[in-house]
Amino acid sequence: MSSLSLYVEKGSWLNRLHPYTKLLYILAAISIPLIGGKLWLFPIIVLCSIVLLISGGCFRKALPLIAFSFLMILVIFLVQGLFYHANEHVLFQMGALTFYEEGVLYASRISFNILNMLLSFAVFVLTTSIPDFVDELEKSGFPPKMAYVIISVFQIVPQMMKTKDTIVDAQRSRGMETEGKLLTRMKAFLPLISPVVMSALINTRERAIALEVRGFGRKNKKTILSDREKRPIDKALGALQLILILAVIVWRVASCL
Repeated sequence: MSSLSLYVEKGSWLNRLHPYTKLLYILAAISIPLIGGKLWLFPIIVLCSIVLLISGGCFRKALPLIAFSFLMILVIFLVQGLFYHANEHVLFQMGALTFYEEGVLYASRISFNILNMLLSFAVFVLTTSIPDFVDELEKSGFPPKMAYVIISVFQIVPQMMKTKDTIVDAQRSRGMETEGKLLTRMKAFLPLISPVVMSALINTRERAIALEVRGFGRKNKKTILSDREKRPIDKALGALQLILILAVIVWRVASCL
């Protein structure tokens, strides 16, 4: 990985959207099914996120995230389907294991919510240049230190992945077995934890020193090299997402009356 970012530059329409428009999509994608309260809303939003990732040309890079979420989802279905406190009606049996309808429905809601949040954040992270996003935050009045914290959060995972790959390559050159059976991989993985974490801490300290040397803490107003204005499509999509959120709120309130 040559850059410390998950951003995928495909020149797609998603790449050209204003960062705030995609940030608003995260809010809409998470809030609409939660406010609506209907289970069928979750798969609709998940499908929307998948379509956006495919149209943006970055769905393949989101596949590891989806695979990781399915591991969590499997555990949730096992725990809730078997041991949910409100379990009454038997749904099906697998040998000695009995899954209940109430637990499976509850697990479905949690699982779709997790997958929905992961994919909506993937739409933002994979199609948004973090430096551009930070520039927009500073232009909107965010303190530079807060912007630095945000960009560090987005970069910590790619940075640790890059460090891990470097250490693995160094260990392979010394004859260490890093592939093969599960036990062999675990023996190779455990010694990597300490240097990866220590390297991340050292890099953070060095970056902080470099920023202070360059006058990061000065109170003077900073100039912005790039000026990204909101286009008509950004305004239209933003208005559409806000209308959908308000419509779901009105629908939920009306259904409760």
